[in-house]
Amino acid sequence: MPRYTVHVRGEWLAVPCQDAQLTVGWLGREAVRRYIKNKPDNGGFASVDDARFLVRRCKGLGLLDNEDPLDVALEDNEFVEVVIEGDAMSPDFIPSQPEGVYLYSKYREPEKYIALDGDSLTTEDLVSLGKGHYKIKLTPTAEKRVQKSREVIDRIVEEKTVVYGITTGFGKFARTVIPVSKLEELQFNLVRSHSSGVGKPLSPERCRMLLALRINVLAKGYSGISLETLKQVIEVFNASCLPYVPEKGTVGASGDLAPLSHLALGLIGEGKMWSPKSGWADAKYVLAAHGLKPIVLKPKEGLALINGTQMITSLGCEAVERASAIARQADIVAALTLEVLKGTTKAFDTDIHAVRPHRGQVEVAFRFRSLLDSDHHPSEIAESHRFCDRVQDAYTLRCCPQVHGVVNDTIAFVKNIITTEINSATDNPMVFASRGETISGGNFHGEYPAKALDYLAIGVHELASISERRIERLCNPSLSELPAFLVAEGGLNSGFMIAHCTAAALVSENKALCHPSSVDSLSTSAATEDHVSMGGWAARKALRVIEHVEQVLAIELLAACQGIEFLRPLKTTTPLEKVYDLVRSVVRPWIKDRFMAPDIEAAHRLLVEQKVWEVAAPYIEKYRMEHIPESRPVSPTAFSLEFLHKKSTKIPESEDL
Repeated sequence: MPRYTVHVRGEWLAVPCQDAQLTVGWLGREAVRRYIKNKPDNGGFASVDDARFLVRRCKGLGLLDNEDPLDVALEDNEFVEVVIEGDAMSPDFIPSQPEGVYLYSKYREPEKYIALDGDSLTTEDLVSLGKGHYKIKLTPTAEKRVQKSREVIDRIVEEKTVVYGITTGFGKFARTVIPVSKLEELQFNLVRSHSSGVGKPLSPERCRMLLALRINVLAKGYSGISLETLKQVIEVFNASCLPYVPEKGTVGASGDLAPLSHLALGLIGEGKMWSPKSGWADAKYVLAAHGLKPIVLKPKEGLALINGTQMITSLGCEAVERASAIARQADIVAALTLEVLKGTTKAFDTDIHAVRPHRGQVEVAFRFRSLLDSDHHPSEIAESHRFCDRVQDAYTLRCCPQVHGVVNDTIAFVKNIITTEINSATDNPMVFASRGETISGGNFHGEYPAKALDYLAIGVHELASISERRIERLCNPSLSELPAFLVAEGGLNSGFMIAHCTAAALVSENKALCHPSSVDSLSTSAATEDHVSMGGWAARKALRVIEHVEQVLAIELLAACQGIEFLRPLKTTTPLEKVYDLVRSVVRPWIKDRFMAPDIEAAHRLLVEQKVWEVAAPYIEKYRMEHIPESRPVSPTAFSLEFLHKKSTKIPESEDL
């Protein structure tokens, strides 16, 4: 018998249907009838006939035709929303699709697995888990560690030993001993009371990363969770049932308590939850739709689920991976701008950087050479000004290796800290099975990832700061020798005038966002937690800074390609022509003024999806193979391998190469 879950004015109703030929309108009326029946005042209706309503899918908010048969319009166990005419949207109704709806409509259940052991997760793997590319399973070693850890907890409960968070209250209540009969209730109360976050919910990708990272920490075997419960958590992840986790509310010590509590709240069947199948609904209905049961917490398990730095660190993983991607593509965009502005490549000479051998600086200079070396990639644009009297360029062109280079070094430093953090046990108390005891400590403190992510924001911001100055040079005819604002018939057309203003606005906003959050601390929990990291805000604003950097570089990429139009029929180097062709595949030349925002978003998407890097990387790596003999030490330039895609790039078969 088909069954549908229907949302009416804040209430969720399970409506069975004996005849699939019944219509959507029947389902709406039946849901309203059941709603009226369960309300003391009949919900304000004299009868069901008084109700006028619309019916929408919860997934995608698609409007349904009341006359369509249910077996045609809906799948079994689908989630729908009945909107009563005249009502505002139900006060507790959350739109069924988060931001970026187009991403989630493409979700397909993965077939491949990543085996987690708590020790070897990479930032790339976690981002892939967030995108829904893999399911999770535990290694046999991790399962054994989890079981041994749980045996310690069971013994503590059996012997009625007084241990923080297991047989006592939390924080200021650490000296309050809880009766054995109340220990399970203690864990549920902990999760409910700590679910106090506010703000927009994490996107499905970020919530998936958060849940995957918590599973990885639990797999280390220092948390005291039972193997049975951990496997239930993994089943929830593999079904892509994602709790409603507000993005604000953590101070980053004792861990990310509020967001992790919201994560746990969904696991116990309370609060809201989202899945590709259901959209947003009450967690108990979403779990049931996937054949899952709410978790029943045993002693210590609530604390095991909510104690740690996983909110800071999972967002930090996304930040460091996006920073890596935009940093390497910034070199390509800047090289294209240098060509358009008829700059010189002399500043990228090997010997200059050999005497100041910072790894990032050496690598960035190498990338510029690989893209601009006229002996390797002849450029008609470069030849056109070979004998000009210009000796050196402005700093925004000449100093790219130094400015971009330290960004690369910053990312490498932060990535090392984040990688350590995602494979660290950050619970309290820690369960050491080998010693048969628990020890209270401070691994939950988020200072490490907080400080690192503040540093990341400061470092990556500089890519936008220098890019905005290059955009100015492209738009300013006295500096570029190109038409003002890169458009013909200036005055009638404004061209890139306001696109440059947008870049300036984003850079200015970044300057405020780069103020370190981790220099702040407010005492909480009645002075028990009297120093905190504020790492949640460090992670969120680092991501915002990086997004702004991506958008500024998208504007520079568009401006540089537009500059090329005024230098035609001359061509630039082969790899940069490939980049130009890529951009022109999504954005046409700017002949006269038009709606520009979609063009900026299209270029931004190319950078986010790393298409610019994919086009240029084969040429960079082929140049590397030809210009670094095997006998020469390559440790400085090997730095770039840390930032390459895990997937191999195929070198085009072309005589130009």
